[in-house]
Amino acid sequence: MTDTIVINELSKWFGPKVAVSEVSIRFRPGVTGLLGPNGAGKTTLMRIVAGLQRPSQGGLTVLGTNPRTDPSIYKRMALVPEDEAVYERLSARQFVELAARLARVDDPRGRATRALETVELIGPADRALGGYSKGMRQRAKVAAALVSDPEIILLDEPLNGADPVQRAQLIDVFKELGAAGRTVLVSSHVLAEVERMSERVVAMVDGRLAAVGSVADIRGAMTDRPRQVFVECSDPRKLASALMATDGVVGTHIDAGQVRIEASDARDLANRLPVIAVENGISISRLEPADESLESVFRYLVEGR
Repeated sequence: MTDTIVINELSKWFGPKVAVSEVSIRFRPGVTGLLGPNGAGKTTLMRIVAGLQRPSQGGLTVLGTNPRTDPSIYKRMALVPEDEAVYERLSARQFVELAARLARVDDPRGRATRALETVELIGPADRALGGYSKGMRQRAKVAAALVSDPEIILLDEPLNGADPVQRAQLIDVFKELGAAGRTVLVSSHVLAEVERMSERVVAMVDGRLAAVGSVADIRGAMTDRPRQVFVECSDPRKLASALMATDGVVGTHIDAGQVRIEASDARDLANRLPVIAVENGISISRLEPADESLESVFRYLVEGR
């Protein structure tokens, strides 16, 4: 796969406020989760990629061209903004069809219908958007973005206001788009959602890149942070005592009948643990990593910042 978005040493500031600082990164087809707290620079970065804002320093290309100087790129890219950017007097069908006509696609009415079907909004499609819930408006905005069949889809907090069923539906849509070869960049501050929809995570903190890669890759690179594992067994105290005499075990804690183990090398621990259990006559019923989630990784990344 080739790079579809290439960002080099990009910075953006508004007066004394630095929103994005020296970001260099490449994106390829598939779903990438852009993660960070409010004010991390996610929206600014997306707006620069979309060509809506000019970088203060550095540069980027989208599908090999500069979105600020080549308007033809807008036929191949779509942005779903976080703002409530809908015409409330229009029906969802009219809104999506308008987007199709503005994009000058063939058969705008038919394309609008297919886009509404994709986000499962065909039933209420002829109702005015002003009477929609926020989650339904989000789906209408996604449909308007998809109507031109873009190669790059930028989604800024697209699940805000959606109920659990709507969230699951949209996540499935985004994953299908990525699997079909589209470059899908999804901004979110909800960790569980990012983990469900994307294998690659880009974490931003204070306008800078904090980490890039899969959750497992990022966690594996945190060599200064002990790995934590929960173990349920027949004799927690005996296991904790035996482990403390093992190289690489930083600490053990007993909580509610479980042993929480902190180790410098998780793979070494996995090899040693069965041997120690057998030698001490201990039966292990469950073993589970305690800090392999995106939430634990992100908490580590923002500590002290």
